[in-house]
Amino acid sequence: MIKNILIIVLVLLSFNTSGSQTNVTYVCPPCYSQCDTLEFKQKRECKHCGMKLIPKKDVKKLESDSNKKRIAFYLQDGVEVLDFAGPLEVFSYAGHDISIISKTTKPIVSQGVLSIVPDYDIKNAPQVDVLVFFGGNTDKSKTDSDIINWINSFDDIDNYFSVCTGAFFLAEAGILKNKTATTFHYSIDNLEKNYKDTKVLRDARYVDNGKVISTAGISAGIDGALHLVAKWQGFNVARKVAYIMEYDKWVPGEGVILSKDNPYKDLISLEKLEDYSGIYKNEKGIQVKIIVDNREKGLYAQLGKRKTPLFHEKDDLFSKMNQTTVTFIRNESNQVVSMKSNEHKGSFVKQ
Repeated sequence: MIKNILIIVLVLLSFNTSGSQTNVTYVCPPCYSQCDTLEFKQKRECKHCGMKLIPKKDVKKLESDSNKKRIAFYLQDGVEVLDFAGPLEVFSYAGHDISIISKTTKPIVSQGVLSIVPDYDIKNAPQVDVLVFFGGNTDKSKTDSDIINWINSFDDIDNYFSVCTGAFFLAEAGILKNKTATTFHYSIDNLEKNYKDTKVLRDARYVDNGKVISTAGISAGIDGALHLVAKWQGFNVARKVAYIMEYDKWVPGEGVILSKDNPYKDLISLEKLEDYSGIYKNEKGIQVKIIVDNREKGLYAQLGKRKTPLFHEKDDLFSKMNQTTVTFIRNESNQVVSMKSNEHKGSFVKQ
């Protein structure tokens, strides 16, 4: 009798445990790709991005802990597509909230081909942390008193950001007064001539005054946006975004940084990164090549034909896109002799 009761209890416990496991829904920690919308029944790695899945209930905590910005993109009719589409990709992948604002909510047309319906007009636009302006057909709108008054109506803005001739909106609003700025190369002379109290730089990818960041034309907006992400969330987050976007043009710190808030000043040096470069092999014969990317100021691990970035966390500890870690081991002479990864058992010895 007692034996039968114990069997029933064990079966019920087993059923309840398995039942509770099957009720858990797992998702990607937000990587801002399409797989963020997928749900899984088992805890494993996402087959799309490689990140370790987490319970869906934990996503809100991640979001509340992140440095999320409310960003307003002001778009005018005729706005340049890549001016805003590039930064849109960057800020979206980095997890920020973006609102599209125009003078009215009527559809506007970008470069005569792309129709866009704004989320808000300037009369009902929400409070935001960042105001962004772009080039393309700015001649009339940059001097529109309604738009300029709207720009100046914000009391507490973390950053003003302009791409291309979007700088003229900031200049008209007085935000570039006694600041250093840049703009589209064809419009440099115009900005310099009409706004004498602004120091205008040529051949600058972007200019960072601290609160005010302006970039050169079109594709330079991607560099400026990555720079802002590095300021807000750290260099590793910006590097991850650039990797996801396959933007291999980015050179961290390539712009003119006048701000004390320089996200690249404490980066591990290329000389120290060279300590880790080389070929590593474990007891199973698996071989990993560690490569230094001088342009990107970072490491890559190449396993077979696949090359993935390593992100420096501290000392000899690095992380990967899927949040696993790689630790390099030094000997008594401070030479790197091996590495360990929590994805593989044992050590990889430097050859």
